This record gives sequence, C-alpha cells and structure tokens, in this order.
Amino acid sequence: MKTLPPLSLAMMLALACLPAQAESLRCNGQSTEVGDSRLSVLYKCGEPVLKDSFCAPVYTLSALPADPTPLWVPVPGSLVPCLQVDEWLYDRGPGNLMATVRFRSGVVQAIRYGRTPR
Repeated sequence: MKTLPPLSLAMMLALACLPAQAESLRCNGQSTEVGDSRLSVLYKCGEPVLKDSFCAPVYTLSALPADPTPLWVPVPGSLVPCLQVDEWLYDRGPGNLMATVRFRSGVVQAIRYGRTPR
C-alpha cells in the first residue's frame, strides 16, 4: 500500500483550510453571479447578516523618465482617491458554509465560501 509523502499531505491540509472561491451563490432558488449589481443581490438573497465597507486605494502603472522599470504608484487624490468596496456576509444555514459577496463599485467582484470574511 502506498502512502503520501509528508510534503504532499501538508500541502493538502493547507489548501483545505483556505476559503473556497465561487462564481455564483444560490439564494431562494435564484443564482447570484459575478457581475450582478448590489440591488440584484439584495433582491435575490435579502439582507445579509453583516455588511462591511471600505475604500481601496487606486494604483496605476507609471514609468518615470529617469527609471526604465515601470512602478505601481498611487493615483493623485484629485482624480480618484479610491474605489468603494463592500463585503456582505450571508449565513446559509446549518451545514452550509458562510458566503461572502464582495462588491467593487456596486458590482459583484467575487463570491467566497468559508467560515468568516477576510
């Protein structure tokens, strides 16, 4: 009988602890997907258990004349200081993982399954 090498076993355990990525969330018989609006998710899934909101800084690729390598630098605050990011947490009931829906500028960017939001 073959056994798994210790490194393979450790990698499998580490991956099992990560939250699962998903492209859709099923609520009340309807599917919410990446690209849906906040209003659509609210209509299909109802109010979340928890809402979090923060402002993510905006970066742009900029090459300075003196430096041949491009750098990621913040965009000056007068243009767009940040993008609004919202995370909604849904408790899908006993035996189901919690679902976190991440919105960027009011549109679903990602759906993750796991125990707690990041």
